[in-house]
Amino acid sequence: MYDRRAFLGAGVAGAVFAALSPRLAFAKAETDKRFVFIIQRGAADGLGIVAPVGDPAFAGARGDLALDFASAPKLDALFALHPAMARVQALYGAKQALFAHAVASPYRDRSHFDGQNVLESGGTGAYQLKDGWMNRLLGVLPPTEAKAIAVSATVPLALRGPRDVSSYAPSNLPQASDDLLQRVSMLYAGDSQLHALWSEAMGTRALTGDLAAGGGANAAATGALAARLMAPANGARIAMIETGGWDTHTGQRGRLSTQLKGLDAMIGALQSGLGPLWADTMVLVATEFGRTVAVNGTGGTDHGTASSAMLLGGAVRGGRVLADWPGLAATALFEGRDLRPTLQLDAFIGGAVAGHFGVEPAKAMAALFPSSKGTAAVAGLV
Repeated sequence: MYDRRAFLGAGVAGAVFAALSPRLAFAKAETDKRFVFIIQRGAADGLGIVAPVGDPAFAGARGDLALDFASAPKLDALFALHPAMARVQALYGAKQALFAHAVASPYRDRSHFDGQNVLESGGTGAYQLKDGWMNRLLGVLPPTEAKAIAVSATVPLALRGPRDVSSYAPSNLPQASDDLLQRVSMLYAGDSQLHALWSEAMGTRALTGDLAAGGGANAAATGALAARLMAPANGARIAMIETGGWDTHTGQRGRLSTQLKGLDAMIGALQSGLGPLWADTMVLVATEFGRTVAVNGTGGTDHGTASSAMLLGGAVRGGRVLADWPGLAATALFEGRDLRPTLQLDAFIGGAVAGHFGVEPAKAMAALFPSSKGTAAVAGLV
């Protein structure tokens, strides 16, 4: 169901809260909730994931990228899901998947590093905040639920802060070349100039990692690992998984399809691994910004603005797409090139977390996104 009216009537965070929880709960009560954030590093093309096939300008604006949706399953009269995401499509049919579109963080300058910093810190500008919104989330949860882990070799910014967070990665993931790179990193650690340059180079390298390795088996294995870390009664309740490879400047059609198959396998493995706990689980999938509407000369897309985001899990009242759709006509585009943002990503996340953990939306926004634009981020659209 394309649910624009819910946003316009109830506000972003309030509408998402209502989509997740049938009743308000303001007290800190212990629950059995699990929450996973899957970050899509590299700027995932939301138009290529949840496509507005009902928009009259879609086919002409997207060219060959529209061909993947010729026989794609429809979500509603306006949107269709990429056919590579069969498991997610099934979740949508079971009303366990919800999509938000034309969504963006406050960041507008199209730099991966700055955009990811805004997404993970929860600030309104790059490097404004030193800790991450997921670490701040731990402060509003009961102590028994404030256990978080990064399925990563290091703790990502979203989970960094004063509250303790663990990280875990299988010992067989790093290759010999990565070991060499780590040694070089240690060598440069004492040189402020070289360390900064090396860190930037390693950040760029991380963007080239993808979900396609091993035919998607690595993605499924990562999802299964996260489920094993979260399934025990004393295990983590909150987890973050990093994915790369979404920077599709060239050959996007094939590359994005492979990426989405990996993401779909990861989500399927999470669901299978959590078993009955899936009923109390919410998975957020989001990226730092979207991509251009038009296809470039190499069959790809360039850095854009608005994208799409997903909420998945048995705790989600899904089966809908939430959007105040701006349209793809040339006159409707942001700066004449990008999907125009009409939904704040921070308000979407704040409403989702509030509904999932039974926290008052205003309190969740104040804790997770303290520099957001007051009540506007909670109560209304951009």
